[in-house]
Amino acid sequence: MFGDMMGMMNKLKEAQEKVEETKKRMDSVLVDEQSNDGLLKVTITANRTIKNISVDDDLLKDKEQLEDYLVLTLNKAIEKATKINEAEVAAAAKDGMPDIPGMNDMLK
Repeated sequence: MFGDMMGMMNKLKEAQEKVEETKKRMDSVLVDEQSNDGLLKVTITANRTIKNISVDDDLLKDKEQLEDYLVLTLNKAIEKATKINEAEVAAAAKDGMPDIPGMNDMLK
């Protein structure tokens, strides 16, 4: 029994390490998003760090329109990045989890 407990603890530690590695890797996963008309383009990481914003000159003429574009496009990019991040971290956690009855069902 004690050996099983130590094995489970080691598996949990390995799972935690996999999750941390995955979180670091998400810094290099880039998500590109643009407005429907392509006048604004943003690139963020899967950890939701903004890497680049490209604004067409036409948007610079209307501050309010530019602000609207930024909010909408950044929110779409953040939503995509969040889905990627959550899926990757959940997969890393699930793969590394020890076989504890009932536990893996909770992670689905």
